[in-house]
Amino acid sequence: MKQLNSSELEIMEYLWKLKKGFMKDIVELFPEPRPAYTTISTLLSRMVAKKYVGFIKMGRDKQYFPVLKKDDYFSSQIKKMITHFFDDSATQFASFFTSNSNLSVDELNELKGLLDSQIDLKNKK
Repeated sequence: MKQLNSSELEIMEYLWKLKKGFMKDIVELFPEPRPAYTTISTLLSRMVAKKYVGFIKMGRDKQYFPVLKKDDYFSSQIKKMITHFFDDSATQFASFFTSNSNLSVDELNELKGLLDSQIDLKNKK
């Protein structure tokens, strides 16, 4: 899966939030100064061609919706990052993340709880 450029990612984040929306709905989510409708229209057309976004024609308008799932996209990006920067080792990534992100004790305990839950799930299988 290709990496979205910053403009595409911003539009996808708005669509993931909206679930579906018309051009005006998407444009309204942009901070001021908002991009021109033509700019967003061009980006959406490209994203439809790439199969990241779909639409339903409603009269003269199009209601857009994300085809690309947020979890799938972020999962593939994390996998690429682990492959390229951490020698394909999730353990190296976790070690780097926990030692270089200034996590609080509460956040580390929360991560530990998540890990323990995943270990329990895997052991039950």
